[in-house]
Amino acid sequence: MAVILGYDESPGAVRALRVALELSAALAEPLVLVYGAAAPGGPGGEYQTHQEAVREAGRLALGHAVAAADAVGVATTVEIIDQKPAQALLESASRHDARFIVVGSWGESPVRGALLGSTPHKLLHLSPVPVLCVPMET
Repeated sequence: MAVILGYDESPGAVRALRVALELSAALAEPLVLVYGAAAPGGPGGEYQTHQEAVREAGRLALGHAVAAADAVGVATTVEIIDQKPAQALLESASRHDARFIVVGSWGESPVRGALLGSTPHKLLHLSPVPVLCVPMET
């Protein structure tokens, strides 16, 4: 089993990382750090350029999260998945027999999340495993 964390270095994700590290340590479970790297657009040269830029941003963000996990002795696996974040997290959770999926929120209202399709909102409705949505600090 594992704890899955959606991580993109947003303020909500940074707080969710702290919670996921505590949870992983308490449960003695590895932490799987996931970055959904679906680039905007469609096939073509421009898409390829965007895709590599998105993947590089993911590598950088996840590298910082791995350093934080190493500092507290939590084992990690890193996954950059070429899908939108919610689908990437669901796929990773299935593959790793996840105990939880942890995500941060951006402080969007529930209505805005429902209308715009936020990642936490999608996960709460689609995930077969528990989702821990960590609110932003106030």
